[in-house]
Amino acid sequence: MARVPAAVGNLRHRIRRVPRALGRLRSRRHRPAAPSTTVTTALAARPSRPWKRVAGLLAVVLLGAWLGLLVVGNVRVPVGPMDTTMTLRPSLAGGTKINVSPLGALELDSHHAPVRLDVNVDRLDPARSQALVDHPERLSGLQDEVTQDIARGTADLAVRSVVAVVTGATALGLAVYRRPRRALAAGGLALTLLAASGGTAYATWNPDSVLEPRFSGLLSSAPSLVGNARSIVTEFDVYQKELARLVTNVTKLYDATSTLPAYQPDPTTLRVLHVSDIHLNPASWTIIASLVEQYRVDVIVDSGDTMDHGTAAENGFLDPIEDLGAPYVWVRGNHDSLVTQRYLEGLENVHVLDGGRARTVAGLRFAGIGDPQFTPDRSRKPGAEQSQELAGARLASALRDQRAAGTPVDVAVAHEPEAAREVDGTVPLVLAGHVHRQKTEVMKYGTRLRVEGSTGGSGLRAIEGEHPDPIETSILYFDRDTRRLQAWDAIRLGGLGLTTAEVSRHLPEENQPGASPSGSPSGSPSGAPSGSPAGSPTGSPAGSPSDTPSPPSSPPPSRLPSPASSAPVP
Repeated sequence: MARVPAAVGNLRHRIRRVPRALGRLRSRRHRPAAPSTTVTTALAARPSRPWKRVAGLLAVVLLGAWLGLLVVGNVRVPVGPMDTTMTLRPSLAGGTKINVSPLGALELDSHHAPVRLDVNVDRLDPARSQALVDHPERLSGLQDEVTQDIARGTADLAVRSVVAVVTGATALGLAVYRRPRRALAAGGLALTLLAASGGTAYATWNPDSVLEPRFSGLLSSAPSLVGNARSIVTEFDVYQKELARLVTNVTKLYDATSTLPAYQPDPTTLRVLHVSDIHLNPASWTIIASLVEQYRVDVIVDSGDTMDHGTAAENGFLDPIEDLGAPYVWVRGNHDSLVTQRYLEGLENVHVLDGGRARTVAGLRFAGIGDPQFTPDRSRKPGAEQSQELAGARLASALRDQRAAGTPVDVAVAHEPEAAREVDGTVPLVLAGHVHRQKTEVMKYGTRLRVEGSTGGSGLRAIEGEHPDPIETSILYFDRDTRRLQAWDAIRLGGLGLTTAEVSRHLPEENQPGASPSGSPSGSPSGAPSGSPAGSPTGSPAGSPSDTPSPPSSPPPSRLPSPASSAPVP
């Protein structure tokens, strides 16, 4: 009986173990397979996606390349007297952007590639700029220097961009993947993309993009001021031809409608065309050529500032002088360099005056001196007034030497009126320019000073003001025997974009009715300075006589001499 309780206890224990066994069996049925089997099955069931890895690598490359360019991908390049910074930037459209702080920027469609060239003009270096001012002969090599600077800067930018792109992409790839092989692959891909971008930019390079820039900032008003570059070329040609035709018509109109002249030049009269301050205006050559033909000009006198910056690149502008149809007498202005002077000395039919040396041209003896200042930036250096007075004194000394040698000078020429005033009493007439407005006065010791306006309408500076500056020039009439000034016609044409004209006849006091000759150097009595000599009619619109009656001592307005007429001496 003692074994019964033991058997019952064993049975109870086994019954209790049954649920546990069932639980373990159930858990075994729902337990996942071994890890290696599970991964293999999942990879086999799930499709491979390599494009995601490629996209990730490309994103790393582009971001790393951009960061590299942003940090170290720029170079500072001195270009001539300017300091610039050149940079490559990622871009969808490409092109070139030139930032001129604080004026704004201009953009050029120079190329189509995923990189854009940014050029920042940082500043104008005072030391290099002053060196050019002090040594104008260096300007002859400035173009080559600028070209070399740009080429050197572009090469430096290319090398630095390669280093920046490869380094940036490799560094970011190493940080993301933590594997050197993946990092090197990112650097290689970055180099390939940069080379492809450079090849695309070279293949799509458009040098004509400079003709159609896009402006922003303060420069956005530039198109309204100067217009599209291509239209300027075509329309300006039409404009200058219209001005030349206007000059021709004005002379004929005066010949037909004006009252009888108080002074009528005869065929033997020497006619001098005085021009000044052309400032690179190509329309001036057309107007000058027309005046030479219409007035039968014997000699042209240019009192300087034919150029704007005096660089060798501007010298080609002077070539039409050889075809103007009359000898060309020239003195250097403050916008003309020694490079300009040497180029003119090599042109046919040009007579350069400097240092007080004299030349006889077309029956008149001229002497002149170049401007001692070279200030193409329109600055005024210390001692400028004293240098002008010194130059004028040198010219006066040369004039006295010529008179003592028995070869007196008829006309002296200087650029600035301050220098011209120093020759008072040593010559009958001195011509000048510089101030861009016409003026005539008889100085204290009898020399007449004739200051010409701008025959170029102040060049591109004509658009700086509210109204364009006029184009001014004069025809001077000299007696062939006495070589003294008999009269002059002041000609004033409308400035840039205008087609108006005004011509007025002026007589020295001694040539007015009832006047007696004087022994002054100019053959005229000294008088008070005036913009228009006393007794001379003021300018009136071309083609119509003055409506206001002249006072008894003043002659009536005269007609312009027509080139086709050879009227007898009245």
